[in-house]
Parts: sequence; structure tokens; C-alpha cells
Amino acid sequence: MQRREVRRVLITGGAGFIGSNLAERLLSMPEVQVRIFDNLSRPGVEKNVEWLRSLPGSNRLEVIKGDVRDARAVEQAAKGVTEIYHLAAQVAVTTSVDDPMSDFQVNANGTLNVLEAARRVADEPFVLYTSTNKVYGSLPGLAIEKQKTRYRAADAGFRGVDEAQPLDFHSPYGCSKGTADQYVHDYARIYGMPTVVFRMSCIAGPRQLGNEDQGWVAHFLYSVLSGRTITIYGDGCQVRDVLHVHDLVDAMQAVYREVARTRGQVYNLGGGMERATSVIEMLEQISALTGEPLKLCFSKVRPGDQPLYIADTSKLQAHTGWKPRRGLDDTLESILDFWNRHFAKGHAAIGQRRTDLAPALQQEVA
Repeated sequence: MQRREVRRVLITGGAGFIGSNLAERLLSMPEVQVRIFDNLSRPGVEKNVEWLRSLPGSNRLEVIKGDVRDARAVEQAAKGVTEIYHLAAQVAVTTSVDDPMSDFQVNANGTLNVLEAARRVADEPFVLYTSTNKVYGSLPGLAIEKQKTRYRAADAGFRGVDEAQPLDFHSPYGCSKGTADQYVHDYARIYGMPTVVFRMSCIAGPRQLGNEDQGWVAHFLYSVLSGRTITIYGDGCQVRDVLHVHDLVDAMQAVYREVARTRGQVYNLGGGMERATSVIEMLEQISALTGEPLKLCFSKVRPGDQPLYIADTSKLQAHTGWKPRRGLDDTLESILDFWNRHFAKGHAAIGQRRTDLAPALQQEVA
């Protein structure tokens, strides 16, 4: 596939957390035209659209309200594009358990609609799909040991989960995302399409509308600032690697630039060993940053939860030269800055419990 001078980009789910950050980056590039396709169903995402329309380069932004379950609408949105970043999804495990049919229709069938639309574009577009580490299931074969505040791998040489880890879809969410993941991967083999799959760990950063089921880092920070009680499922020693959303956007652009090498590939993506933290450790870090006490309650562990997941990103680094540049402190501070600019109403959030803001936060970023 030859590189184009003018890039015409479609972002499904482009009004969401990752999509709006990606759109911001692309709008900073004068040769890129950005088309967002989003059903705007999540409360608060309209504010992301308003923000994008206020940015320099917004004259190159087009917003289409539509649903990935509508094959005809997806096909119309894909006409003439050179790149598709497929981010639209049902993102919560709990929602998938309550309504597995809807979860499948959005994640699996919606992705197939995107792939078929891309296959009909004459000038074959680059397609990137954001999958999840949940396609690996609960990782029962990974031996772990419990330390005081976190789990760790029993193997001292463990450097994270790589792409050779067997797939083990667990939960309807894991099944639907894993189905889509495999379709995207196979369309590269069967049809020669330039597709890439990112199996992502925890992504966090500004514009994240975190809640209990998705976006846990932002959810924790917002809850602490609002004085709300946080429910911990399990013992809180579960470990995840956290990647700043701007590092994710860097990775997206890296695989596009190196498409001759990356097409047809699957990459595990996260913060890696250096950005791994447990639930309890993250909460303690948030408390230290904000000066706020923690209000915690504990509940039973959720089915299929991974006690420890850290992505081995060495394949992506070898193929593109990409490396994460932002640490856990940078990630938390960027979310806190977003809070202060949009929810603190001109008042300092650090050191003050903003209980008066809790209703507004629930309404705007539920």
C-alpha cells in the first residue's frame, strides 16, 4: 500500500475517550481530514465533539451521528477514506453479562460491518482495531505469588504477556471482542487488507469518562475527589499496566507509518512492566496526589478477572520503534488537570473534597 499525501480518516466511536484524543492529534496535522462516526449514546461525549470543533483545524472535521450496527450507514461513512480507526464498542463486562445479544451486535457484528465497508473502498484503507487483553481470559496458566499490595509472576524472568499467549475468551464481552479481533486479523490474510489489531491493557488519560465498569483509573480519581465510596472487587492486589492515551495515539501513528511491516499483525499494547500497578497501589497514589482520604468497600472478585496482566510490547517496539514516554504520575496528573478544567468550576480540587461536584460529574461523565 502506497502512502497518500492527503489522509482521509474515519474514526468510529470518535467522540469517545480514545477517539477524541486521536482526533485531536490528527487535526493538528494539516494534511489530515477527520470524519467521526459515533452514535453519541454515552452521556458527556457531546462535550468532546464541542471541544474538537473549537480546535485549530476543525474545518477539516466532519461528525456523522450513526451506529456501527447499521451496515448501510457504516458503508456511507467509509466512502473515500484512506484510514479507519475502529474504536466504537460496548466496553463493559458487566453490561455484556446482562445483555450478551446487544454486546455481540455492537462488538462483533459492528466490526464485521466496518470490515465489509472497508473492503468495498476502491483505494484500500488502513484499518486499525482496538481489541482487549480480555481475549486471553483469566490467564490460569500464569503462576503468581501474592506480595503485600500486589500479585507478581512467580517466574522472575516474566516480562509480560506476549502475542503467543493462547486465546481464551471469557465473558460475553471477551467473546464478542475476541470474535471481532479474529475477523480483523483474518481479513488481512484472506483479502490482503492492511489491518492491525491492538490487544490493549489499561488506557487512561484526559477526556476519560470513567465509571466502575470501564476507565477504572479515572473512575478512582473522580470518586476520591468527590468523596464517594469506591468498591474494590477482590482483594485489590490485582495488577494492570497503565498506558497514557497519548502514548496509545503515538502507537497508532507508528503502525500506520510502518504499515508495510505492521499490516496483518496483532500487537499487545499497554504500559509494560515499568507502568504496572495494583488497584490498592493506584488508590494510594491518588490519595497522595489529591490529599484526600480513601473510602473503600470490598466485594467478591468478578468472574474471569485476571489477577495479573502486564503487556509485553516488545513486538510492537521491534516493528515500529515505538516506546511509551509518559509515566503513571503523568497519567494521573493529566486526568486531574482535566477534572480541574471541566468540573472544579474554578476551585482547587487538590486538598478539597468536592462533594458538591459529584452530581454534576455523574450527569456529565457517567
